[in-house]
Amino acid sequence: MFTRRLKPGRRPVDPAPATIVSPCDAIVGAHGPVSRGMALQAKGMDYRITDLFGDAARAAPYLNGTYVTLRLTSAMYHRFHAPADLRIQRVTHIAGDTWNVNPIALKRVERLFCRNVRAAVECTLPDGTPIALVPVAAILVASLRLHALDLTLRPDHPGPHRFDVGHDHARGEEMGWFEQGSTIIVFLPPGVHLSAGLQVGQRVRMGEAIAHLPSADGDE
Repeated sequence: MFTRRLKPGRRPVDPAPATIVSPCDAIVGAHGPVSRGMALQAKGMDYRITDLFGDAARAAPYLNGTYVTLRLTSAMYHRFHAPADLRIQRVTHIAGDTWNVNPIALKRVERLFCRNVRAAVECTLPDGTPIALVPVAAILVASLRLHALDLTLRPDHPGPHRFDVGHDHARGEEMGWFEQGSTIIVFLPPGVHLSAGLQVGQRVRMGEAIAHLPSADGDE
């Protein structure tokens, strides 16, 4: 298990204030625009983000936005960090299955992310821009720990459970951890753009830029 904390300096964090960085070491999976309320799980397999969040109001800021799926393998570092200076506003923990989230399962099991145990972590940046991280649990990895909550989110607790939080994290600060490899889906609102050249199968490390706020691209 790779749940031990990183030593200082082991993961340089992109300091540019207009970047969103990867919250974890991962392999990039499906990514792109949220179109007609749908995100891609794997080629030919999509899902409604409302089902993932468990609430239409919670998913609303990311309609017509973008997303990126970050898969942690069992050999990777398992803690995840703040992708920017942010405040966690709300956490919704949704009980469910623990399907494997490897590429084979993603191609075979419809709406897998929406069926598994997950937590929708709704955040805002200092300027009010919304951003959400949805850690999805998997086989042997059903428990999730967040520093913002003084409890372990477990799959055997019927829900959903909603927690109003109001907890601040600095860019790169540890937010929590899985027990073993799993998946984090990052959702961004319209106007925040994924980094050019992001590719399925690409390996990223925590702290590397994966998206840019409008000011970085010269947008209004």
